[in-house]
Amino acid sequence: MRTPALMLQGTGSDVGKSVIVAGLARAYERRGLRIRPFKPQNMSNNAAVTADGGEIGRAQALQARAARVPPTVDMNPVLLKPQAERAAQVIVAGRVEGTVSARDYQRMKPGLLPRVLQSFERLAADCDLVLVEGAGSAAEVNLRAFDIANMGFALAAEVPVMLIGDIDRGGVIAQLVGTHALLAPDERALTKGYIINKFRGDFGLFADALDILRARLGVRCFGILPWFGKARELPAEDSMALRHVPIPARAGAVTIAVPLLPHIANFDDLDPLRAEKSVAIELVSPGRPLPLCDLVLLPGSKATRADLAALRAEGWDIDIKAHVRRGGRVLGICAGYQMLGRVIRDPRGIEGTPGELEGLGLLDVATEMTGEKLLTAAQGAETMSGVAVRGYEMHMGRTSGPDADRPMLRLEGRADGAISRNGRIAGCHLHGLFASDAFRRAFLAQLGSVGDPALDNEARIESALDSLARHVELYLDLDALLEIARAR
Repeated sequence: MRTPALMLQGTGSDVGKSVIVAGLARAYERRGLRIRPFKPQNMSNNAAVTADGGEIGRAQALQARAARVPPTVDMNPVLLKPQAERAAQVIVAGRVEGTVSARDYQRMKPGLLPRVLQSFERLAADCDLVLVEGAGSAAEVNLRAFDIANMGFALAAEVPVMLIGDIDRGGVIAQLVGTHALLAPDERALTKGYIINKFRGDFGLFADALDILRARLGVRCFGILPWFGKARELPAEDSMALRHVPIPARAGAVTIAVPLLPHIANFDDLDPLRAEKSVAIELVSPGRPLPLCDLVLLPGSKATRADLAALRAEGWDIDIKAHVRRGGRVLGICAGYQMLGRVIRDPRGIEGTPGELEGLGLLDVATEMTGEKLLTAAQGAETMSGVAVRGYEMHMGRTSGPDADRPMLRLEGRADGAISRNGRIAGCHLHGLFASDAFRRAFLAQLGSVGDPALDNEARIESALDSLARHVELYLDLDALLEIARAR
């Protein structure tokens, strides 16, 4: 007997697939089922280090947390991390296999499907239910040949499918009907129903639409999910979510400016800061100068030199140096830390064309890209305060120089990062450090603020997942969905 499985595919990107899978994972786990999340192929620069020493999409790590199991590389066997307009780093089974163009990746996919299916079978052998998330749109028929992300996987693994439509963006009837019309007959046979997400308003006004959809699709609706505001408490999968983040106006708050780099990565580093009532984060989009602020925070990036060049093209380097002359502070995380140094060298073309680029020169360090990627969970302490930190490292560059003799962190007996002589410029490679409550409060104290002593970051995320589980339990037919999963 095969392990029950259900695949959620979307009518487009950002329709809420990742969040719904997380909610279902926690809801079914609360029923006593052993759940495993799975996404055959993900494209995201938000990644996480797994318990078995690889990397997967951040969304699958969150879904594993929702299921109360450690994340493993089998949960996301293929991860694409965009590095340029038409090229991406390809990560298979948690390890980098190279950087390829979009066209070359299409040629790789036939060889990837067997490995994807092997990961799926390993997960299925150790659980009661696999919840599978598709990627992008199920209707991308131009990419259907050798598809491993949506219907190609569903057919190969014989997994039933639910379509997810996003009513908040408008045209949900056209989304669902159009997607269904573009599916091949065998794909339609696997599609057992649909879910409408992000509903605002009166359910009664949508009754006629359900009749139209049933007539057009021949399948039923398994639930209409109202807008779930607490989704903002959960790490987002990709940078599309940043478009929906409002700029908070908090009187007397510490202000932090974050330039939105083209290849921004692991931006969930900001989430614990955004949750602080005494902090106002301004995400600065291209075309706007950096505002007056207490701190400029340079985030992670999947293409360090390219994003440094983009930063200069926006004139943000001038804004940062003016901020420093006014006595402002700067913090760089991972690639942001590397940008603060004198130079970034990439002689082997790890992140693109071989070469080097002058850094911002705010820290006396230099970075050289290397072929080996460091992927590890780490814990230790900040050197200035002695406060404990924990997080993960995920980078290919090696950074050294005189300012690194004043490391920002000590992680399990080794130094990481650097601090300028005047103490106002600092950087490190550790992602997730602001999730450590004591460190976040100590850091905010250095900026003249007081962190919320009641804010427990881990409890905040757990509360959001539990609320999400209650949300899907209330509005989705979980018994019927489970019955479909068991009938595969």
